[in-house]
Amino acid sequence: MGIRQDLKKQALGMSQMAVEKLMADEKRAMAIAQALGSVQRGKQALDRGQEELMRVLSFAPRSDFKAVGKKLSGLKRRLRELDEKLEEIARQ
Repeated sequence: MGIRQDLKKQALGMSQMAVEKLMADEKRAMAIAQALGSVQRGKQALDRGQEELMRVLSFAPRSDFKAVGKKLSGLKRRLRELDEKLEEIARQ
């Protein structure tokens, strides 16, 4: 085993122990869980607000770009399939 892997293993063990100590107290664990929940709800609200603002300003929101990207990927795959079929027909 190399030095890098040893250090990685030690760091993982130390971080696991730190999290165990942090979560050992039930009140602290509940507070952390509530804080994480608040952060997630805040991020979702921010994302919704950002999408709404983009629509109001007549800009395409991120979700539209993702949808177009998925469609484009599907079209590229279909084009490759058709190209392969044309090559097969040309060889015959």
